[in-house]
Amino acid sequence: MMEVLVYIFLGLAAVFNLMGLLGILLFPDPYTRLQASSTCSTTAVISVFIAVMLEAGFSAITGKVLVITLFFFVSSPVGAHIIARYAWNTGIVPWRKLRKSFPKAEEGSHD
Repeated sequence: MMEVLVYIFLGLAAVFNLMGLLGILLFPDPYTRLQASSTCSTTAVISVFIAVMLEAGFSAITGKVLVITLFFFVSSPVGAHIIARYAWNTGIVPWRKLRKSFPKAEEGSHD
């Protein structure tokens, strides 16, 4: 049963990494790409660490993996913030979708 949980968490990590890859490829500017990649990679790494902890059981390895997970959980958003701030300071503006103005509602149409 434990191996099934390990494979489930490893599969989740693969799915999150693929979603992050799609975000990097499809999003229009560095800020949205960074958001997709950092969120998905953090979730994927945590899933891998959970799989390692389940496979190793309660041992010294589990404690080390827990410390690494906490460090990664703190350092990943900080790194993403540093990259986004550098992009902002170098003049890269966020992408804005231009939309046409909304059509005016007809009188009495909000019943």
